[in-house]
Amino acid sequence: MTHPAFSFLTAQEIRFGRGTAGEAAKRLAGMAGRVLLVHGASGARAAWLRDALVAEGVSVTSFACASEPDMALIEAGVSAAKEAAVGAVVSLGGGAVIDAGKAIAALAPATRPMLDHLEVVGKGMPLEAAPLPFVAMPTTSGTGAEVTKNAVIGVPEVRRKVSLRDNRMLPDLAIVDPALTDGCPRAITLASGLDAVTQVIEPYVSTKANRLTDALCRDAIPQGLRALRKLMEAEDPTARDDLSWVSLCGGLALANSGLGAVHGLAGVIGGMAPAAHGAVCGVLLPHVLSANTARAHGQSAERLAEVTAWIGAAFDADMADAVAVLADWSAQAGLPSLGQMGVQRADLRAIAEASGASSSMKGNPVALSAEELTVILQAAF
Repeated sequence: MTHPAFSFLTAQEIRFGRGTAGEAAKRLAGMAGRVLLVHGASGARAAWLRDALVAEGVSVTSFACASEPDMALIEAGVSAAKEAAVGAVVSLGGGAVIDAGKAIAALAPATRPMLDHLEVVGKGMPLEAAPLPFVAMPTTSGTGAEVTKNAVIGVPEVRRKVSLRDNRMLPDLAIVDPALTDGCPRAITLASGLDAVTQVIEPYVSTKANRLTDALCRDAIPQGLRALRKLMEAEDPTARDDLSWVSLCGGLALANSGLGAVHGLAGVIGGMAPAAHGAVCGVLLPHVLSANTARAHGQSAERLAEVTAWIGAAFDADMADAVAVLADWSAQAGLPSLGQMGVQRADLRAIAEASGASSSMKGNPVALSAEELTVILQAAF
């Protein structure tokens, strides 16, 4: 069997392991004397990093990202970065916070309007200037945004979430310290963990998979399933370490081999309902796996069978029941349905049809029709 040629892009440097967060201030001080610190709703959780930066002689401007970013939030962040004349941006938080910082770093030097650079709803033009140096520090294990080249931004006017994408948006430094995820609330651990698992499954069964992404995903899929199950039973530092690793593998893989129908649908849903991205991915995953398995053949069928076997092993289920067991386990662990997340039944067909334009759909192992996608959404509703 011959293997097709491939390329692989990632962050300029990745630091992984407990204690690595302590290196952040010194590393940032070497990048710029003025830094924009992007954090979640509460700046208190980022106070330790702000204090460490100030101790290094860095002037810090804080910027809160209290929800998944939309155009207005990014524009406010760009204004804050320009007003403070910052030379670098650091994000300390979950995927939304990292995407916000990544977009702000990309657009602060830009001269064109944001819409010129957004996919689907804009012109999708490449950035005309290099982004500011950007450091990503995840505090959840899910999105893998610390090693991806895009930022997902909501456009409320058209009820869509779309990407700002450029190879130069890959972070200059990703610091993945599992200790930052210790004690993460149970619901966030479940939703982000299911997102992490989805993001090693979809690249593995993607039509764009390559030998390097395969190597990342094969071990990560069963490891992520086991770690997430353990964390739903009790706090466990080893499981936190494992899930952080799986999340990183997912970010590396999706940036280089794409995703699939779970994310194709989730991107549209996120623009139409106040639903958390990870939770949406988690509730869609079993139903997309079932639909893909029913239609797949050849290597795609073999890989989907491998994934099903890993799910079965993680949840002590026979292969025939594994995907259904995953769906039931997720619900029992507290994962809401699409209807409980605020998705409207009347929107399901429109979501299915709109998802066809998503870049994620191009990697799905089979071409799913709008009718098949609607059935998936109804099952998750």
